[in-house]
Amino acid sequence: MYMMITASIVTYNHHLLDFEPVLRSLFASPVDIVYVIDHSEDMLELKSELQEFADRVLKGEPELVAKVSQGFQLMYLPHKNNGYGGGHNVALKAAIEIGSDYHLVVNPDVWFGPEVIPALKKYMDENHTIGQIMPKVMYPNGQIQRLARLLPTPTDIIGRFALPEWMIRRRNQTCELTQSGFTKTLNVSFLSGCFMFLRTNAVKEIGLFDERFFLYAEDIDFTRRMHEKYDTLFYPKVSIYHTFTRGSRKELRLMFIHIISIIKYFNKWGWWRDAERKRLNNDVMKQIGGKVNN
Repeated sequence: MYMMITASIVTYNHHLLDFEPVLRSLFASPVDIVYVIDHSEDMLELKSELQEFADRVLKGEPELVAKVSQGFQLMYLPHKNNGYGGGHNVALKAAIEIGSDYHLVVNPDVWFGPEVIPALKKYMDENHTIGQIMPKVMYPNGQIQRLARLLPTPTDIIGRFALPEWMIRRRNQTCELTQSGFTKTLNVSFLSGCFMFLRTNAVKEIGLFDERFFLYAEDIDFTRRMHEKYDTLFYPKVSIYHTFTRGSRKELRLMFIHIISIIKYFNKWGWWRDAERKRLNNDVMKQIGGKVNN
């Protein structure tokens, strides 16, 4: 049975060259519609850049010409800047309306091979309890990014912002599931928002991104809500690449936004008193033969 797959990228003051690799990854994958949600305020070039790119690539490469003839679309949607999750909500609403079966939320600084989406789709087709899945994520140099994690405590966040790395290394290794070796499929309640392959019916059930989180923490909140009703898996049998610039560590404005989002997250779910967090984290650790007390 045919299953529709859609995808969305949210851009902000990006040029085409900033996210051409992810576009080419999506073009080479069984994706039916790619939504580019543009939050730029002064960037007038992107629409024309995308049009030129589509004319040159989609109409110039035989395999992509065939894909377009079968209905593939690249859709540019300018929108007021309502945050990362809010931008993807625009695409998710459109995807739900047209009956998409799976939707990929993906960062502009990600790229991957043509085997990734078919492998994730096949695994989700065979396991209907899965609502969300993320592959192994690598830095461009091939080192792994530890983006399947335990739910953070306030102490974890404060430590990362305020303490030297050597003081929190052991705790970070626990939170980042280093003990797992990143070789085992795990049901984890916090998966990074850089690549979220979602079952659309599950999104309809649990709701869209919470737009109170303008940037940062929206992925923790979303995965946690999805995890309440569905499996949310780290699936290391396929890999993607992610530049991962850690903007909030380098720019004061982004750090402020990050802090505000984290405060909103703990206001929503609980600060030091969060019994559900402790239970979920211990459930994850049991899968790798460990235990955490928080």
